[in-house]
Amino acid sequence: MQRRTWAAVTAVTLILAPMGVWGQSYPSKPIKFIVPYAAGGLPDTVARVVAQRLTERLGQSVVVDNKPGGNGVVAYQALLQSSPQDGHAFIVSDGSMLSITPLVNKAAPYRVGVDIVPVSLIARSPLFLVAHPKTAVSTVQEFVALVKSKPGDFTYGSSGIGSTHHLTMEALKSALNLDVRHVPFKGSGQSTPALVGGQVDFSVAALPSMQGFAKAGQVRVLASNAATRSPQAPEIPTLAELVPGFDFSVVIGVMAAATTPPAAIQRISQEIAEVVKHPELVKNFQTAVIEPVGAGPQAYGQVIARENEAMARAAKVASLKAE
Repeated sequence: MQRRTWAAVTAVTLILAPMGVWGQSYPSKPIKFIVPYAAGGLPDTVARVVAQRLTERLGQSVVVDNKPGGNGVVAYQALLQSSPQDGHAFIVSDGSMLSITPLVNKAAPYRVGVDIVPVSLIARSPLFLVAHPKTAVSTVQEFVALVKSKPGDFTYGSSGIGSTHHLTMEALKSALNLDVRHVPFKGSGQSTPALVGGQVDFSVAALPSMQGFAKAGQVRVLASNAATRSPQAPEIPTLAELVPGFDFSVVIGVMAAATTPPAAIQRISQEIAEVVKHPELVKNFQTAVIEPVGAGPQAYGQVIARENEAMARAAKVASLKAE
């Protein structure tokens, strides 16, 4: 999406109507957070933690509704069926619904910045390059040297074709001229056991799913895919230290239908900005290696635009085609 389009969208979201009588009575019923994935994943975890705190602040229940399927398409359809024009339904997702789905699904029924708009960037969380001990590598430099010594001999697992996990490695392969074979799985619930069991040599995964195995010596964590080291794991280097500008960290945010009242977007954005400062929430996020952000519509829109550009380049490298 062109930057001028995002600038226009951002300008619209910033022209927020005064709260007035409508705003003073909002929310007037439970709010729904629609998550485009099954329960237990990163977006679901973030949505549930934030929903609990928002419930306490708003005096209305904030419920999480999991609607997996179609890489976000099912969730978007659920959003439209939830009367979004009254401001009580939102989508909480990572960026793949926004950046990857429109690239690989010709039938995607929404346009980012036109049909759905940014509300709040809740948090960021890096993914990590992980190795099986049989590879005998302990650093990214050793990983690169090993792979280059035997092009095509090694494999890496991901949570699926077109996932952030997949595109992280494809972007790294392109940047460093590496030849590692991709083995896609149906989610991290399959890719993590495959690495631990030695079915694949490397993987890209969330740290919480790997920490126990790393402590037991069953896997080795090499680096994160974020631009800077995680405050929760400062001892782990980043891929950006080897490839300047590399950043494929997962961003979790709230999106709204374009018909959502501006006052509702303003209220939810402001409340989330306060919620992510709560000490207990911060502690919960830190345990899961999640960095709270709480940025508003304009900042989140800019993040989405940058991520869309990066994912589009990685998708081209990976030869992903719309179907």
